[in-house]
Amino acid sequence: MISKNKIKYLKSLEMKKHRQAESVFVAEGPKIVGDLLNAGFEPTYLAVVECSDFASRLQNFDLNGVQIDFVTADDLRKVSSLEAPQQVLAVLKQPIWQLGSNIASKELCLALDEVQNPGNLGTIIRLAAWFGIEHLFCSKGCADVYNSKTVQATMGGLAHVKVHYVDLVEMIGNLPDSTPIYGTFLDGENLYGKQLEQRGLIVMGNEGRGVSKEVENLVTEKLFIPNYPAERESTESLNVAIATAIVCAEFRRRAL
Repeated sequence: MISKNKIKYLKSLEMKKHRQAESVFVAEGPKIVGDLLNAGFEPTYLAVVECSDFASRLQNFDLNGVQIDFVTADDLRKVSSLEAPQQVLAVLKQPIWQLGSNIASKELCLALDEVQNPGNLGTIIRLAAWFGIEHLFCSKGCADVYNSKTVQATMGGLAHVKVHYVDLVEMIGNLPDSTPIYGTFLDGENLYGKQLEQRGLIVMGNEGRGVSKEVENLVTEKLFIPNYPAERESTESLNVAIATAIVCAEFRRRAL
């Protein structure tokens, strides 16, 4: 059973200001919670449906000193943000990542310029994990990575991708001049005919406005994802998460 005070606390974490004040976030479901625990994320609280598959796996995790409430499915539904709660809800500490100097000059990284949809952000984190991209730089106007919709959309990708909130213009400006800065634009060069390095920064823009002018001025390699066939009338643009998947897939294809 979950106490009334605990229910009130868990519901408060739906708001960013409370997550920030506590430096925690909420994750739900056996896969996501399991992946985060296995990756070393530190839990402060778990609500676990008794006699569930996840309850039988608890001994596989280091949970010494962690408060665990064994609950019914109805109890879990009271605090879950999901339409269909899935066995476990966890409160975990927000990690503090140590960022190496000029990491984008050494390996391939992603940057998001004002991507504001939590689902898009979460999906892009999931994509980054799939394609082995370990660092994602978000402008300060991006959606909150610890929004429950974002966390769920990552499907555990947060266990493999370090997300940093930065002043994107300043961050790019501090990179060595030799660092390739890629971005997708309608007036860019065909992605499939362009030379691509396995290092640098891939910048993806806002859902409606694309990459801002300030960031565009710092892009050194403009890319275009061609529609097919070229002469056929098509949609005006791709969803930012879909565009990210296409670009990342082509970068990694070149590495194979």
